[in-house]
Amino acid sequence: MKNPSTSTGLIIAVIAAATFGTSGALVKPLLEAGWSPAAAVTIRALVGGVVLMPVAAYSLRGRWSALWRARWRVLAMAAVGVAGTQLAYFGAIQRIPVGTGILIEYMAPLLLVASVWAISRRRPKPAVLIGSAVALIGLVLVVSPTGAGGVDALGIILALIAMVGCALYYVVAARPSDGLPAVAFAGFGLLLGGMLLGAVGLTGLVPFTLTFTDVSMFGAQSPWWLPLVVVGVVSTAVAYAASISASEILGSRLASFVGLLEVVAATFYAWLLLGEQLTPAQLAGGVLILLGIGFVRSDRPAASSTHPPFAESVDPRPALVQ
Repeated sequence: MKNPSTSTGLIIAVIAAATFGTSGALVKPLLEAGWSPAAAVTIRALVGGVVLMPVAAYSLRGRWSALWRARWRVLAMAAVGVAGTQLAYFGAIQRIPVGTGILIEYMAPLLLVASVWAISRRRPKPAVLIGSAVALIGLVLVVSPTGAGGVDALGIILALIAMVGCALYYVVAARPSDGLPAVAFAGFGLLLGGMLLGAVGLTGLVPFTLTFTDVSMFGAQSPWWLPLVVVGVVSTAVAYAASISASEILGSRLASFVGLLEVVAATFYAWLLLGEQLTPAQLAGGVLILLGIGFVRSDRPAASSTHPPFAESVDPRPALVQ
C-alpha cells in the first residue's frame, strides 16, 4: 500500500489544528456557567473516547497485542496528554483569555529546545537561539502587554503547567507506534484519561462540579450539552486522531510546526464565539511567538549520527527540537 503523501499529511495536520483550536471557546461558556475544569475535561475526554471506540476496535481487529505492547505509551498519553495538560489549560482559561492561555501553552517547543540543551550540553544553533529569544519577547508582551499587571497570576501559572504538559505530549506522541493505529492510540488514551480524571474528581482532590443550566454561546442561550457534544466530537475525537495521524505521516517536527496554526484558530474562535479581543501589544506578541518558533523550526538537523540524546530517544525521524 502506498504511503500517504506529505500533502495529505499537511491537510490532516491543518484539520487537527483547526479542530483543536475550538476547544477553549466551546468550553469556556461551561466554566462560566459553573462547571469545574475537571468536570469539563472529564466529560470531553470520555465523549471523545466513546466516539472513537468503534473505529479503534475495528482498526485493531486481529492485532490487539499492539495495544498491550503500547500500554505504557497509552497510559502516558492518558495521564499527561489528555488529563493533566487539559485540566491545567481549562483551569487557566477560567482566569485569562483563551488566546493568552493557548499562546503560553504553545511555548512548549521552546521548552523542548531548552531540555535538549540541558541534557546534551550542546548549545543550539544560532537560528534556534534567535527564535527562542524572539518568542520569549513575544511571551512577555502577551502576558503583560501594558506592564501594569492586571493578569491573573494563578491563570498564568496554570498555563505554564499546560505548556509543560504539551511538551510531554509531543514526546509521547512521537514515540514509534509499534503497530498501534493512531485512532486506537487516541481513542484508548482519551477513554483512560477521562476515567482517570473522573476517579480524581470522586476523591475530592480537585473540584468536580457540573451544572445543567443553559449557557451563553453564539450570542444566545444554548443547552448545556451542546458545547459538550461539539467539543467531545470535534475538538477531541477528531482533533486527537488527526494530530496523531499527521505526526505519523509528517514526523514530529513538521507536524508540530503546522500545529501552531491552533494558536491562530483559537484566537479566531474566541473572537467569533466569546467576543474576546487582543490588544495590539498582545497581537504583536503572538506574531513574535510564531516568528520565533518558525526560526526554531527552520534549522534542519545535520546528517550526523550524533543527535542530542533526548531528541534521539523521542523519534528516529528528524528530531522535533534540533
